[in-house]
Amino acid sequence: MLAEQAARQLADEGTSVEVVDLRSLHPIDWDTCATSVENTHHLLVVEEDCRFAGAGAEIAARLGEQCFYVLDAPVQRHAGLDIPTPYNATLEAASIPTPTSIANAALELLDATYHGETS
Repeated sequence: MLAEQAARQLADEGTSVEVVDLRSLHPIDWDTCATSVENTHHLLVVEEDCRFAGAGAEIAARLGEQCFYVLDAPVQRHAGLDIPTPYNATLEAASIPTPTSIANAALELLDATYHGETS
């Protein structure tokens, strides 16, 4: 999984993150997700689909509401490009998040100030 690869990259650099791998979208294990946010005080929602109107939007909205008072920074989302997913494997790979782009998004989130500003 891309997020787990990103977590390993971050661990190699000395940054600890937690990955919740949702095995289904319905039902979603909201309790596990909320517990993770409560433990880490951050939420980065990663999905391969495009950012607009995806499952990640619902996850970010619901957990943002449910865990608002424990978050140290605004909820962030990292998703594929807002284009139809290409059939060609090379083009598809260029349109979805990579472990490095996920790791960079996580670092940006962790660098966010307590005033809601992101770098």
